[in-house]
Amino acid sequence: MKIALQRVDDGFNMEAVDEGGHKVLMDSSLENGGKNNGVRPMQMVIMGLGGCSAIDVLMILKKQRQEVKDFRIEIEAEREKGKEPSLWETAHIVFHFTGNIDADKAARAVELSMNKYCSVAETLRLANTKLTWEVKLNA
Repeated sequence: MKIALQRVDDGFNMEAVDEGGHKVLMDSSLENGGKNNGVRPMQMVIMGLGGCSAIDVLMILKKQRQEVKDFRIEIEAEREKGKEPSLWETAHIVFHFTGNIDADKAARAVELSMNKYCSVAETLRLANTKLTWEVKLNA
């Protein structure tokens, strides 16, 4: 993998571009001297957790011929307090499914992603992040 990062203003606003030309803007908060023009790098880690597990779960359910009409994830995460660097201490992921989906298959797909397939989840786990999740079906 190759990533290019370029400063785009006189503050902390950065544009990251991957090999495929996909761009992401990052910045710091106003409190830290940034202009709030992009996602914070640590937020991107949690976004990556959601994206990684979403892809896993949807792939598993597709192979099981489950009819997913709508899907979304909500994540609440907390960082360590009073530490530098401040790592992610907890992350709770809520998987919302709509469609003709077997509840056991949805729960198993999420468990497989979070415990076996999602590299971001494992990266966070190795940093001692407590990962929890729940599945909501047609709610």
